Amino acid sequence: MNFAEKIYALRTQAGMSQASLAELLQVSRQTVSKWELGTSYPEIDKLVAISDLFHVTTDYLLKNQNIRSEDTQLDRLVLQFLGYAQDMDGISRDLVSIMRDGIIDEEERLRMNSIVSTLNEVARMIEEIKAALQYGGK
Repeated sequence: MNFAEKIYALRTQAGMSQASLAELLQVSRQTVSKWELGTSYPEIDKLVAISDLFHVTTDYLLKNQNIRSEDTQLDRLVLQFLGYAQDMDGISRDLVSIMRDGIIDEEERLRMNSIVSTLNEVARMIEEIKAALQYGGK
């Protein structure tokens, strides 16, 4: 799939018209049309804005990647997530232990910071998986 096909697919999957995408990116509708026809390409700042808007990488937009590499990325993300998910039981037990006496000492504070870091990473991974499912395989 080339850039023109990807931008069209992303826009239509998001339920956007060419005019609404153009407005968000501060370009004309004709500019979006030219991108989708493959007769022109966006400037770098617009390319980055498109990747942010649709939660895809600029690599995805620019490279003619096949579905298999996108599936491989999703498989990798899911495996990483499962690794973190296995840690959740231990995290739950740690939190109960820390909160048991109602006093958080310095060692427990450090452990809480580590737990928060892990949970932030899990949340980030969930967002990556959602983006890969929504846009990666289409």
